[in-house]
Amino acid sequence: MARSPSGESVLTRAVRILDAFTPDEPALPVSVIARRSGLPVATASRLIAELVGHGLLAREPDRRIRVGVRLWELGQRASPTLGLREAAMPFLADLHDVVGHHIQLGVLEGDEVLFVERLSAPGAVVNYTRIAGRLPLHASSSGLVLLAHSPGELQERVLAAPLARYTANTITDPGRLRATLAGIRREGYVLCAGHIHPEATGIAVPVRSDTHVVAAVAAIVPNDEHARAAVPALRAAARGIGRLLSH
Repeated sequence: MARSPSGESVLTRAVRILDAFTPDEPALPVSVIARRSGLPVATASRLIAELVGHGLLAREPDRRIRVGVRLWELGQRASPTLGLREAAMPFLADLHDVVGHHIQLGVLEGDEVLFVERLSAPGAVVNYTRIAGRLPLHASSSGLVLLAHSPGELQERVLAAPLARYTANTITDPGRLRATLAGIRREGYVLCAGHIHPEATGIAVPVRSDTHVVAAVAAIVPNDEHARAAVPALRAAARGIGRLLSH
């Protein structure tokens, strides 16, 4: 595989180009992609042209570049979450009918929670998450549930790292975080009032396949006295998903 003068492979440079895109910026000018990937504009432009030729990227009429449909297609074939999403969707739909706000399904991916499904509705409370979006584990209800049931070395790594603050209620103290994780394991759910946005509360429960926690189901509802009422429905949905996965 051809390498740059720095010893970096073409594949590595192509991956850096793909990493330039974010959920909030699905289309970017070539110059921005080059800057974010740390490549000369000429090099980025040449690699982008090859990726466009393979359908992995696409060029908009205004010359901006976006992720191509073929990349999405390949990702769908390879996704280890495909079976999870298929098992979860009927339960998420029923849960959405009950709650009436955002319902989302998250999995552990590295040191973050990756959201693989989300259902919403007109007029639902503010929610920053989206399908294929990520958040730090300490900041969201889904992330906290997954962190609480993760290996000890991951928990210690997160506890030792800086904890980003989104609002005044975000957990940024390691001692408070450790106590919160213990509470999740004891109570079986977490309620995060205003941790990501002051107007929203996230409530999450674990999804177990056999004895292993494989995902978190969460509801994002208004930050008021009614938020806790969603817990029984969340637990019922998680049990249903877990039974289907185990079978």
